[in-house]
Amino acid sequence: MGKMESLGFELQDEALLETLTLDVLKSAEIEGELLNPEQVRSSIAQRLRMEFAGAMMSDRHVDGMVDMMIDATRNCFNPLTAERLFDWHAALFPTGRSGLFKISVAEWRKDTSGPMQVVSGAAGREKVHFQAPDADLIEMEMSRFIKWFNEENKLDLVIKAAIAHLWFVTIHPFQDGNGRITRAITDMLLAQSDKSTQRFYSMSAQIRLERKEYYEILEKTQKGDLNLSEWIKWFLSCLINALKATDTILNRVLLKADFWNRNSKTILNERQKKVLNKLLDGFEGKLTSMKWAKISKCSKDTAIRDINDLIHKDIVQKESAGGRSTNYELKIVK
Repeated sequence: MGKMESLGFELQDEALLETLTLDVLKSAEIEGELLNPEQVRSSIAQRLRMEFAGAMMSDRHVDGMVDMMIDATRNCFNPLTAERLFDWHAALFPTGRSGLFKISVAEWRKDTSGPMQVVSGAAGREKVHFQAPDADLIEMEMSRFIKWFNEENKLDLVIKAAIAHLWFVTIHPFQDGNGRITRAITDMLLAQSDKSTQRFYSMSAQIRLERKEYYEILEKTQKGDLNLSEWIKWFLSCLINALKATDTILNRVLLKADFWNRNSKTILNERQKKVLNKLLDGFEGKLTSMKWAKISKCSKDTAIRDINDLIHKDIVQKESAGGRSTNYELKIVK
């Protein structure tokens, strides 16, 4: 937090945008849903009123996920209520469907087709990893959870976040979306603990990296005697790893700021600025003249002229690895 607060407002916004984008993408990815990174980034920038080049229209379900995550952290000191949870759930499923299936939105699950179970394995050899409490218990269980969430003030807030995460996902109160809402609740308490609505690390991104261990410790705790010690130890370890991973985001933001400071007087066209920003944001794969042309929406000849101009200005260079096609990379200043 100290490192981030030492940055200027513009760099803080850049770091915040990076972290929130990662948080939303990875929370959805844990559930097997792949969102468009540019849509997520644009949606966040729009809601936080940030200047963001290359903004694009975003889908309703992307906006809903972003709205929930921002509400959980920006309004982290507001009480948690059933109505607020219903609003989050409605935002996640704006069409009332999860994929092809119609689901109950903004209400507790009904279990009309049998008990809520987490199952894996082929038909006839299924393994039940977890069975949630019966639907007729949910209202009582959620009343207990919400009362504890709002009124328990003796627990350390990080420990409280670990307990709230396990408790909510064990109740599994909704027909779908429980995991994403669980992680929003976790972020809400971690934001309270930081006494800051600025998010500079992503617990969801780290859970995604440790997903196998996450599901193993969840199942072990839920099927055991509900002794929380091992779960809390795992949660704290995951949180520490999430904090360490923030250095990567911070270094990228600082590298980007340093790059544009060094090249502030260099004459560049809009195509060049757009591609350079993509490289600075962590471009995946190899950058070729064909990809440059596609990103910039120009001809290959124009792309080659842009690239050669940047090579002449000592900003990009040909990759030394070579290969069938020529690849280009930023020239790193030591």
